[in-house]
Amino acid sequence: MNAVKRLRLPHYLIIGAGLLVLLSLVRRVDGANDVTSSGTVEAMLRLAVPIFLAGLGGLWAERAGVINIGLEGMMILGTWTGAWAGYQWGPWAGVLAGIAGGALGGLLHAVATVSFGVDHIVSGVAINILGLGLTQFLAGLVFNVGHAKELGGGPRQSPPVDPITKISLPVLSGGGGTPDWLGSLEKHHWFLVSDVAGVLRGLTHQMSLLTLVALLLVPVSYFVLWRTPFGLRVRSCGEDPYAAESLGVRVYRMKYAAVLISGGLAGLAGAFLVTVAAPIYQDGQTAGRGFIGLAAMIFGNWRPGGLAAGSLLFGYTDAMNVRDGGQAVHALLLFVAVLLVAVAAWQAWRRSFLAAGLAAVAAAGLLVWFLDSDVVPGELVSFSPHLTTLLVLALASQRLRMPAADGLRYRRGEAR
Repeated sequence: MNAVKRLRLPHYLIIGAGLLVLLSLVRRVDGANDVTSSGTVEAMLRLAVPIFLAGLGGLWAERAGVINIGLEGMMILGTWTGAWAGYQWGPWAGVLAGIAGGALGGLLHAVATVSFGVDHIVSGVAINILGLGLTQFLAGLVFNVGHAKELGGGPRQSPPVDPITKISLPVLSGGGGTPDWLGSLEKHHWFLVSDVAGVLRGLTHQMSLLTLVALLLVPVSYFVLWRTPFGLRVRSCGEDPYAAESLGVRVYRMKYAAVLISGGLAGLAGAFLVTVAAPIYQDGQTAGRGFIGLAAMIFGNWRPGGLAAGSLLFGYTDAMNVRDGGQAVHALLLFVAVLLVAVAAWQAWRRSFLAAGLAAVAAAGLLVWFLDSDVVPGELVSFSPHLTTLLVLALASQRLRMPAADGLRYRRGEAR
């Protein structure tokens, strides 16, 4: 069997370095300095972390064989509970309450799907509806009365929550009143050098401690799921629960644990929104990030590293929209055109001439668009993150492999 070779960390580093060189060239050609600026990288992290945490919640559940469409609802529960505790007892209390709120949604999903065998999609949709309706009701009941209302609360928002502490590296990024060497290099706009400085400064300047915790969850989740007996049992339930049962694995317990962790991570994503992204709860604050997290999880092939890459990709295109609008996205037209030329050459080398021809035509169209315009229309700028999600999922669809028993109904002791 001709298996697809799995990419390792060195491969990802080489690909990342190549993309950074290409971005630097695009920046020089189009003069769009925000393409690799530290402000863009900071915005990318702020926008990507909630998506990543929601997607990581989906990964935990689906590795145990439970499809979690209810991530959006669990995330909404995390925003409300995080804001409710955060404005009273501080942001870290809000983080813990957000995790608890999301885990409560995960518990409901586990009871429905694992214990009662309800269809996973139906249960997830119900959790989304319940989370939205319940938080709207509770916001009017709690935030629109008494002391909460005096502090700025209302039927659709909470009182402000104190933000979580942000840190910067001394000397490199100006932490503690020290020099900002990376910032000085970035301002020169030199080829590649300033781009590397901008990216590093964005990762080390004014980073929220909760963002750092979220980034650490990538190696932690990988280690637990792929390097511990607990993780092996969880993944065995997602691949073949009946075989796992025959080996003594308590499948129900593993599924419950994974879905509870899934809900807690989605709730943490909601808490991030009210303690870091915008320190206040507002109705509709999640804006579909739970569903985008699912898309990032699929793009990442149900693995933490790929999920993080997909989340950062969406966060980057969204940051382009926030930072510099049409000019920055215009520069990305040239970037994507060059990538499509590379894809066309690769497909031609593999003798996939139809795919090569389609990639070449698309590259030519984007190049003509780039040369014939100065900015991208605002409507397309706003849609660019969602378009990016659709494109990467389409391109990645050939190599995806979901857990074999994902979404299947399991009953202890039954024959297959």
